[in-house]
Amino acid sequence: MTEQTTATPTDPVQAFIAQTVADNAVVLFMKGTPDEPRCGFSSLAVQILDHLSAPFVGVDVLQDAGLRDGIKAFTDWPTIPQLYVKGEFVGGSDIIREMFEAGELQSLMTEKGVVLDAV
Repeated sequence: MTEQTTATPTDPVQAFIAQTVADNAVVLFMKGTPDEPRCGFSSLAVQILDHLSAPFVGVDVLQDAGLRDGIKAFTDWPTIPQLYVKGEFVGGSDIIREMFEAGELQSLMTEKGVVLDAV
């Protein structure tokens, strides 16, 4: 009999999400790709991250219905895009925009040790 740890999700989609968030400083689960966003909210999030020169990984949830549903369950957050910084869920498009406009998003990234490339 093997013992199962609670640290690793047994669902492959949840495990993928957890690993992606753990392996990358900034992750945006989005509709489309950073080069070709497929919705206005994802496009706005990409524009903000690009404006900050934040290095980030974009994960296209439109490629897999399980991933699209899985990311919503992962954080119990109903909308996409979803931004993670150093493993912490930050929020969706509205929260990203509000934090950016208040200067809080850049501060959060700096505090978390994310190196923002100088333009």
